[in-house]
Amino acid sequence: MIGFALVAAALAALALVLVLPPLLARRAGPRVSRRAANIAVYKDELRSLDADLAAGTLAREDYERARLELEARLLEDVPREEAVPARATGRRAAWAVGIAVPLVAALVYLATGTPGALDPRNAAPDIAQIEAMVARLAAKLRENPGDVEGWKLLGRSYAAMGRFPEAVDAFAKAAERAPRDAGLLADFADALGMARGQRLAGEPEQLIARALEIEPDNLKALALAGSAAFERQDYARAAELWGRMLPLVPAGSEDARAIAANVDEAKKLAGVGGSANQEQAKAHPGVRGTVKLAPALRKEVKPDDTVFVFARAAEGPPLPLAVLRARAGDLPLDFALTDAMAMASGMTVSAFPRVVVTARVSKTGNPKPAAGDLQGASTPVPNDARGVTVLIDQVVR
Repeated sequence: MIGFALVAAALAALALVLVLPPLLARRAGPRVSRRAANIAVYKDELRSLDADLAAGTLAREDYERARLELEARLLEDVPREEAVPARATGRRAAWAVGIAVPLVAALVYLATGTPGALDPRNAAPDIAQIEAMVARLAAKLRENPGDVEGWKLLGRSYAAMGRFPEAVDAFAKAAERAPRDAGLLADFADALGMARGQRLAGEPEQLIARALEIEPDNLKALALAGSAAFERQDYARAAELWGRMLPLVPAGSEDARAIAANVDEAKKLAGVGGSANQEQAKAHPGVRGTVKLAPALRKEVKPDDTVFVFARAAEGPPLPLAVLRARAGDLPLDFALTDAMAMASGMTVSAFPRVVVTARVSKTGNPKPAAGDLQGASTPVPNDARGVTVLIDQVVR
């Protein structure tokens, strides 16, 4: 305890050394809007999350959780429009800070301190508290319906909580007041697509098109437009749209690699994935069969759920050798996994004598397995096997 007190005192002294000199300097600066500063920081962090989601490096579940935590930090500050000086002035402020920093730190620790608070698991936001803050924001917006930023924040908060119909309503109110905000239109389209069973056809795609007319390089709008094209099996268009994302992310980054992989997959499905793969596809027929859904799980599946069918080496690296994407409404589904669907050079179906075919119904639309997904797998079969049956009969825990 004595050691802790000494460390705390040292840290408090260090804080005073850093804080007091500017206060004692009596320099005044421009006034900065706290609300604007908070929103600017929020937008920077949000853009980073959106880029990770669009590139496929962040699962939607992790994205929503991170965004929810971000919303929670900002919700209380958005309605206020108070200004604070960039630098405080006067020795009075310096003396106040000098006394207050150690005193407040001590009082806060005595009131709330506990070694258990150092456990990172205790740092997660309380869901009930977040819901209460969202409710307060919604109430304030009813009193001040002209607050565009507030409606946008409310829509993103509802989306992060999975309340997509309410998110759609909030985004619609924001879009009425800011019809030329490309980022808002992209968020609106995303929420509307989720509310309609994870389908972007129709009005969501029209919103995406409007966003790209306003801002052709909007990263999220390009990602959604590519997904919409992929959804209607216009793979060449999907590859073109996703390809436009590459100059917008750092070259050689994880985002760039993930986007490039998506572009390659779309090109292969479009039949323009390179002559080498096309020749391999002609030389080797691949593995073929049917994916079926166990009758006991039919009630767990919606027609618009995404189905991934992929082949992996029975003995070898875990990287998928070929991937096929379809809709649960297409089950039972006949499949053919060939070398033309290879995800990486040299990692083809024909390169491994025996493969395992796995089928997964994804509730999130993400190839990465998540709790609640349904899946099944074949036994190891030859890489040119016919009549392979894959029964989806398990729930991912």
